[in-house]
Amino acid sequence: MEKNIYALEDRSRMSIVVTYCIVSFIVWLRWRNRKCRKRHIVSDVTLCLMYSGAFLLPPAGAAGQDTVRALDEVEISSQRPPSTMRTATPTQVVDASTIEKLGALQLSDAVRQMAGVTLKDYGGVGGMKTVSARGLGSQFSTVTIDGVAVNDAQNGQVDLGRYLLGNAAYVSLSQGQQQTGLLSARAYAAGNVLNLETAEPRFFAAERTNLKASFEAGSFGMLNPSAQWEQRWSRRLKSSLWVNWLSSDGDYPFTLYYTGNRDDSSSTERRRHSAMHMLTTDANIFFRIADSNRLSAKLHYMGGRHQLPGPVQLYKQSPSAQSTREEVLFAQARWTVERRRWSSQLMGKVQSTYDLYEDSAASTRTRYLMNDYRQREAYLSGSAVYHLARWMDLSAAVDGSLASLRTNLALRNDVHRENLMTVAALRLHKQDSSLNSIELRANLLGTMIRDRVADLDTMPLYRRLSPFVGLTVTYGGRLTLRYFYKETYRAPNFSELYFFAMPRDLAPERARQHNVGLTYTGRALAATIDAYHNRVSDKILAIPTQNMFLWSMQNIGRVHILGLDATLSLQLSDLSLQLNYTYQHAVDRSDPSGPTYGHQIAYTPRHSGGGTLRWENRWVNLGATAMVVGERYYRMQNSPEYLLAPYCDLGLSADRSIDLPWGTLRLQVQVLNILDVQYEVVRSYPMMGRNVRFKVSFEL
Repeated sequence: MEKNIYALEDRSRMSIVVTYCIVSFIVWLRWRNRKCRKRHIVSDVTLCLMYSGAFLLPPAGAAGQDTVRALDEVEISSQRPPSTMRTATPTQVVDASTIEKLGALQLSDAVRQMAGVTLKDYGGVGGMKTVSARGLGSQFSTVTIDGVAVNDAQNGQVDLGRYLLGNAAYVSLSQGQQQTGLLSARAYAAGNVLNLETAEPRFFAAERTNLKASFEAGSFGMLNPSAQWEQRWSRRLKSSLWVNWLSSDGDYPFTLYYTGNRDDSSSTERRRHSAMHMLTTDANIFFRIADSNRLSAKLHYMGGRHQLPGPVQLYKQSPSAQSTREEVLFAQARWTVERRRWSSQLMGKVQSTYDLYEDSAASTRTRYLMNDYRQREAYLSGSAVYHLARWMDLSAAVDGSLASLRTNLALRNDVHRENLMTVAALRLHKQDSSLNSIELRANLLGTMIRDRVADLDTMPLYRRLSPFVGLTVTYGGRLTLRYFYKETYRAPNFSELYFFAMPRDLAPERARQHNVGLTYTGRALAATIDAYHNRVSDKILAIPTQNMFLWSMQNIGRVHILGLDATLSLQLSDLSLQLNYTYQHAVDRSDPSGPTYGHQIAYTPRHSGGGTLRWENRWVNLGATAMVVGERYYRMQNSPEYLLAPYCDLGLSADRSIDLPWGTLRLQVQVLNILDVQYEVVRSYPMMGRNVRFKVSFEL
């Protein structure tokens, strides 16, 4: 969407107007205080006349002649983040401005401060990072880029460290499902959706090229140079190219305790064999066929190599000669058409993923070990919305995909999967003149998945119908009551079933989600509170074994999750504050006679939260972040010997933007984990202590 913005060019006239108004107000106030109340109305009329005269002043240097010029035309992007306050499903958004202020580098950095999120971090910049929302497990979280789902062959989970934020417009997390009509069936099927939206270039009228370069360096050998080129080829065609290099030695110190309760001897060690190198390139084309007809396409490549450090045991740091090499290449396109009575969207994607695992000198093996996995997928999605009436919308979506997995292992070396999903949805809505509104959404999802395995006579087949219903009631435009119920069905993916030599017999997961919440939006204050109850059957739990590549997968029967999410956002002039809190009571309800019945599931804290505080001024902008995580257990049995201690991670930042004649220079410095807290998110994988990052960027 484009707009022409016109204004007076001569700023001196505006300064005269402001000065005149201030002086007039002082004169009026002094005169008004001397008059009786009956004459106040006269003084008020006089003030209005005095203010009206301000706009009759001639501009400076005009010699009685008004000079009005048009400012350069600027494009205002149509990329609007999803609503966070008037949706049946709780949604949290981190926009590009906030990403830049926080100094967020990886996708995991953006979700770290979101309520209801459990982030598993295996240490350092290159450590694997996965997200679990509301105790459902990371596999229930569908990660999408521009609305198209991302697949990851490694460990059956999407590593958020692989995806960077240098060209992001915003990141959003929607519990249940996103609240939009043009939604793919795969997004309907997710337990929650984490979407990364690519920023569309914006130009002034005379501009055809935007260039931006940045360089970031940090502790323990962290280097991150990047460059971005945006080009406008015509009024309707634009493109962007972003290249990023990220590397780190990962050689950071940590404290090695010789007893589990940390009350005995200890020593300071350094993390070994944890270096990483990663190259990311992202090319995009944005073509506006007409005002309501848009086409975008993306070509994305990521190639990296990660060393896998051994786990830290009570008395030693296990040696490791293991490493992984991964490559992800995909091309995708999205075509959207919007008309008065209907809208439609068509998306397609082809992806190739390669993972190589090497163990060149394991202490217990005498031979070289190498496993490689190649996964390919072709995906097509179509969705449409038809407005039957002012108060009724009908929508439908169909997704189809063909995927294959090949490996050099003798067992399970050729697997193919066919996936078909269909959705029918209904939306009823009404709003009156006083901003009171009500909205009801309902949809039914059909899932059919068939696997074809070369060495199996029987072909696994998964079929299920899954409903959703959501209701929002808004009063006065500020207060909203919301509720949703959803059933989610998730079949085991390639990695969980066929990724390793040992076969696995896993049942599909089924989740039932209930959520009731209240939101309030004021001029300076916004707050949300949501209570939820999730029931998961045949939950698949993934736990790393001897390293971050080899995982143990198992069904644990039933899990009940009772939780509460609360957020608060406050904006006072140049001071902003954001807080979030999460309570999760996620317990095993499989077998009343079992040893873990009623115990909190592994790696899920009861209490967690965080906050950000930022003060923007004309000198140096200052910010602070905090992340607090309570006690949790690294095994299903909640015994004291399996307890992970709580921790608080504090960070400080300072940044300054300097306008130069030929561009804008921005400087930023961050001190992370400023208290140098020694903690573990995942057992035996210590996190970094205090570390510093410095970033300089220049935009032309």
